[in-house]
Amino acid sequence: MTLGFKNGTVLLPDGALAKRDVAIANGQIVAVGEGVAAGWPGAIEVPEGWVVLPGVIDPQVHFREPGLEHKEDLTSAARACAKGGVTAFLEMPNTRPLTTTQATLDDKLARAARSCVVNYGFFIGSTPDLLPDLDTAGPTCGIKAFMGSMHGPLLMSDPAVLDRLFARGDRLIAVHAEDQARIEARRQLYAGCSDPAVHSLIQDNQAALMATQLAVGLAQKYQRRLHILHLSTADEALWLRTHKTPNISCEVTPQHLLLDITAYETLGTLAQMNPPLRTPGDRRVLWQALRDGVIDCIATDHAPHTLTEKAQTYPQSPSGMPGVETELPLMLTAAQAGECTIAQVGRWMSENVARLYQIPNKGRIAPGWDADLVVVNLQAYRPVVRSELLTKCAWSPFEGWKLTGWPEITVVNGQIAYRDRQVHPEPLGQPLRFDPNFWATV
Repeated sequence: MTLGFKNGTVLLPDGALAKRDVAIANGQIVAVGEGVAAGWPGAIEVPEGWVVLPGVIDPQVHFREPGLEHKEDLTSAARACAKGGVTAFLEMPNTRPLTTTQATLDDKLARAARSCVVNYGFFIGSTPDLLPDLDTAGPTCGIKAFMGSMHGPLLMSDPAVLDRLFARGDRLIAVHAEDQARIEARRQLYAGCSDPAVHSLIQDNQAALMATQLAVGLAQKYQRRLHILHLSTADEALWLRTHKTPNISCEVTPQHLLLDITAYETLGTLAQMNPPLRTPGDRRVLWQALRDGVIDCIATDHAPHTLTEKAQTYPQSPSGMPGVETELPLMLTAAQAGECTIAQVGRWMSENVARLYQIPNKGRIAPGWDADLVVVNLQAYRPVVRSELLTKCAWSPFEGWKLTGWPEITVVNGQIAYRDRQVHPEPLGQPLRFDPNFWATV
């Protein structure tokens, strides 16, 4: 099967935006250059003002299947990914049952093969008993450890247990870094308060910094690969400037870059997430850390709940919000506003994720690389409209925001997964591979 794009503005691996053709065959990019798609079967003329980017790899999502399909499932979430230009995702283990064994990992992989229009990978979750499959199950992108903001078997709040986790094996450990003891103590201070804005006071900056410092200390003690999920505070970003080492990486969400505590006034519990939204000052420091390379990549922490669930009075309301459909337009709109460049967006949302998680052949538009691409329209601005969303929860905290860079075409494994506001009806996705040697040679 062949596909191609003619005379498009293409983001090249060196960060340049240049007029190029892209020729695709059998799921891979076979040529990038001037005129290489002339006469190529299936080649599409790219309109002026549209840009061809590497497909987004979202490294932190919660797609709820199995067990919580009333919120989202792999089919609906993957469709939302395709619409948003996300060609691959890494999904978290807090489903029902928990993804903590080879059997539960295999079950997710089988479900994804039957239903996902985009590529997929899954974390395995750590529990305090440190099950043996933690080190042997696969394929998996890494181990997820919830240091806080979690109930039940996945909560890993005991420093001694965390020490044992970091001491064994060599897989990447991704942490939700919040100090559970501090959260519980502060929750008592605000007991009886139903204003969702206190969420940011209960799970404060210090709770995040304490957990990040603990995780970094353990990673350095054992020279373990550590990824800090959804960095949210200026305190963490400033501390990491002088304490981050090559075995440590971190990410930030569009929510923490673009929303802050003022959002509670208009969104109420729809603005509630873990870790919480912070101050405008935190947002500014996070942006600078991202631009400076202290923060490595973007993830959404897509964590949908139904509107009925979110309408409950705080603190009964659950934390989390959807994001895969809007993340790329949000970041490209920020680029058009001068916060960053299109090349930086491509690096943060594609290549850096592939490099950090050792995913071979993804994240670049170059011959021999997998044909996972998105063509975005930077000519026009359109609002986020609730009725157009494909996520099963059917809402967005960015509803009404006028964004540019909406995907027009999404290509997964060399096939069109989204075009003309329609998603391909068949599963096109494949399981992601994880190769520790690939990026060492690139």
